[in-house]
Amino acid sequence: MSRSLDLSRRLQRRLACHQALHDPQREPRNKLRWLGELRRWQAQRLERSFRRLLEDSRQGPAIRFFLADVYGDHDFSRRDADIARVIPMMQRLLPASLLETVAFGIELGALAQAFDLRMAAALQQLAPARKRLDEALYAEAYRAVGLPHLRSRQIDLIRDVGNGLASALRLPGVGILLRLSRGPAEAAGLGELQGFLERGVGAFTRLGDVSAFLDEIERSERTVSRRLFAGDPDPFAVAQEKRSSR
Repeated sequence: MSRSLDLSRRLQRRLACHQALHDPQREPRNKLRWLGELRRWQAQRLERSFRRLLEDSRQGPAIRFFLADVYGDHDFSRRDADIARVIPMMQRLLPASLLETVAFGIELGALAQAFDLRMAAALQQLAPARKRLDEALYAEAYRAVGLPHLRSRQIDLIRDVGNGLASALRLPGVGILLRLSRGPAEAAGLGELQGFLERGVGAFTRLGDVSAFLDEIERSERTVSRRLFAGDPDPFAVAQEKRSSR
């Protein structure tokens, strides 16, 4: 099977999975009242964990891209519909490495949604009458859901998306290609997809040391995951662990 055909099929499978997980008709857990509170709490936790990166002039745009466009609580259905419609055209116009990054981003979004649905169901079982989430309840639900290998895969995908964007930047003319495609993309109703690619490439253009940036994210999230599974009473104190290890 050619790489182009394989990538096309992977994109289509991941899009179908992503769309099914977000469809409240096919996935009733989307209607659980805990889902919105969980996403709100997780977004705030991620901002706290990566405050140093967010405040850095070079790294801030890249971490905001991850939190908003890849790992965030947003409706990606329009972007996904864009991708589904133009997979053949994308393969002719865009570098394979950039399309691979889109595929990784969709997989990451689908996996995050799958975990959120499981977490919301676990919270409904653990605390049916409560309205607000805290660290202790989050940790209890996290352990109830389990699946440490898939949690690890989730972190792997963050790195895959970052490496893919960095790889695309090494291709000659990718920035110019994206700028030239902006008008036709918007005219064709593909503005969401175009914006996703432009924001990602633009953020990583300013980043500098991509490996160090991704190392920090990976180290932080793996530490948090390990502590949560271990029942650590302060699982999100990653910055404190870094200071004590110096």
